[in-house]
Amino acid sequence: MKQPDPEFLDQALAVARRAAQAAAEVIARHYRSELAVQTKADASPVTVADIESERAIRAVLGEAYPEHAIYGEEQGMDARASDWLWLVDPIDGTKSFVRGYPMFSTQIALMHRGELVLGVSSASAFGETMWARRGGGAWFEGRRVHVADTRELAAASVSTGNLKSLAASPAWARLAEVILGSNRIRGYGDFYHYHLLARGALDAVIESDVNILDIAALAVIVREAGGVFTDLDGGELNLDTRSVLAAVPALHGGLRQRFAGWRA
Repeated sequence: MKQPDPEFLDQALAVARRAAQAAAEVIARHYRSELAVQTKADASPVTVADIESERAIRAVLGEAYPEHAIYGEEQGMDARASDWLWLVDPIDGTKSFVRGYPMFSTQIALMHRGELVLGVSSASAFGETMWARRGGGAWFEGRRVHVADTRELAAASVSTGNLKSLAASPAWARLAEVILGSNRIRGYGDFYHYHLLARGALDAVIESDVNILDIAALAVIVREAGGVFTDLDGGELNLDTRSVLAAVPALHGGLRQRFAGWRA
């Protein structure tokens, strides 16, 4: 399959960054204000800030690329057929947003024929933005970043996120083995542990309960920083992905062997 042109990806990345900034402006107007919170069918919260910020993102993307499809957290999947699909989570971490602490972000990624090719992770209230496009490296506030060169689990810092499915599975003890064998265990969660991994401050991330919209942009960023990003079984990401194993190259293979078939 022919790869997307780098010049096109640079242009699309600039559009995605503009879309993230448009969302940040909407979010800033609502953050730490009195907002009504509704509960969606999947029991997750939604506010007017989620809806308005996705609308702002869609306006920017739609103006630049009207032929592209968009899959958003609040408005769902467009019906149009396209080789290009934007994946949008306007506020990943709405529970944090409504409780007034800044561990939430805007996630925007672009997929071409099923392969992720660029991503922007904008944590505007936290004060961090990262971005990447295929073949162009990963960037943190204008500086190119790389994962760490950690070689052994005994020297590694490992972070966990959403783990309910793993906790209910026979593989829960495997996580205990990782915890006991690592140098340091943390639970940064959400966008933040992926940012830390990409810039060399963390060595592995494990999650069992995610949505592709939560992680698509972060996967591009971690990969372009030199990391490996799969699901917990070591499989490639797709629209149905629900788990994550992201790590520096030297650690990913051993962790993948530990968690392969974790649901069995």
